[in-house]
Amino acid sequence: MQGNGDTYCRTILNAIPLAIFVVDEDVRIHDLNNAAATIFGLNKTAVLQRRGGEVLQCLHRHDVPEGCGRGEYCRSCVIRNSVTASLQGQDITRKRTKFVLLQEATKKEVELLITASPLVMDEKPLALLIIEDISEITTLRDIIPICMNCKKIRDDQEYWHNVETYFRDHIGVDFSHGICPSCLQKLYPDLAK
Repeated sequence: MQGNGDTYCRTILNAIPLAIFVVDEDVRIHDLNNAAATIFGLNKTAVLQRRGGEVLQCLHRHDVPEGCGRGEYCRSCVIRNSVTASLQGQDITRKRTKFVLLQEATKKEVELLITASPLVMDEKPLALLIIEDISEITTLRDIIPICMNCKKIRDDQEYWHNVETYFRDHIGVDFSHGICPSCLQKLYPDLAK
């Protein structure tokens, strides 16, 4: 795209707060939005034409000398397979996967939602790859320390928060308040009648 159309598309792409990559059939990155650069700590120009596994620091990117996309594990890679499926016309929307990264010599497992849609630019078939990290949300499946009396939740820094504050700060969820029938009967018996 050229001129104003390019500026318009770039503005829209950068306004979306999800990591978005434009990739080819080999998951080589042709473009990315600001959110992708920020979330993954990437230098936008340094990652262009590199494969996704290399850029995202996939644990398996060095399994074989040929790199990302060539090893045994790569055959089951949800990111790679989602891009391939989208280029073959399949609708891939928020497919859930676990992905192991190697960050500063430490393995880190993240849970992701992968969306891939076909895109044609300059007559070249590409895919729009959207990666959502839902690790924070899924960690709530673990045991959460909660006070048996007041129901405050203890965070990793040993601070205690009320339930509403904890969920708002950790996963961006707000609560609306109501009263259940049992509590209505117990607290407001006149209204319950």
